[in-house]
Amino acid sequence: MKRIEPAKQGAYRADYDGKYRWTFSVNLFRDLHIAFLVWKIFFFIFLAVFAFVFLLDLTGGSLDARRVSDFFRVCAYVFAGMTVLVILGYLIYALNMGGEYIVEFTMDEKGIDHRQTAAQAKKARKLGALTASVGAASGSFGAAGAGRSAQKTELYTEFERVRKIKAYPRRHLIRLSAGLEHNEVYVDDEHFFFVLDYIRTRCENLNEKKR
Repeated sequence: MKRIEPAKQGAYRADYDGKYRWTFSVNLFRDLHIAFLVWKIFFFIFLAVFAFVFLLDLTGGSLDARRVSDFFRVCAYVFAGMTVLVILGYLIYALNMGGEYIVEFTMDEKGIDHRQTAAQAKKARKLGALTASVGAASGSFGAAGAGRSAQKTELYTEFERVRKIKAYPRRHLIRLSAGLEHNEVYVDDEHFFFVLDYIRTRCENLNEKKR
């Protein structure tokens, strides 16, 4: 792939060093995938906490119909509040990023690197540091963890570690799963299946190949 300027998509062909490079811009107000991903992370965190508390009450023999009803009502309030906070947090993030998530990809025979542009990475680190500080000060481990996650602006995935690939052509998205690590690769319509085939043929340890 020819190297292209940030936020512009062009011809995909190998550079002089044999690596493919391209930039993709995601409209944060039109594509809500990132917001849903953040919501899912918090949902499963709180679900695990509530399941643990429920099991403690169950094994302790302190559950009755009223307590179960109160427990699920509290769960509903917490999830509703979490959803509102995720939406507000996402809007603040999207506005801070100028409404776009701009990412640069570098791909070769061994793996692919996913990196926010320098200007956006700087903004993301500042916003993440602020969120982590506020979360720590308020005793919110979820907010503190989200802030630390937001400061991570680059992810490299080796193809030999990839166990699962999911492709979403309409969303221009190829998701690579390597254990707990998930790399989201964005590609334009014209070159989507070229990049997908390039990655798939180099991931020799896919679970689907072992069946």
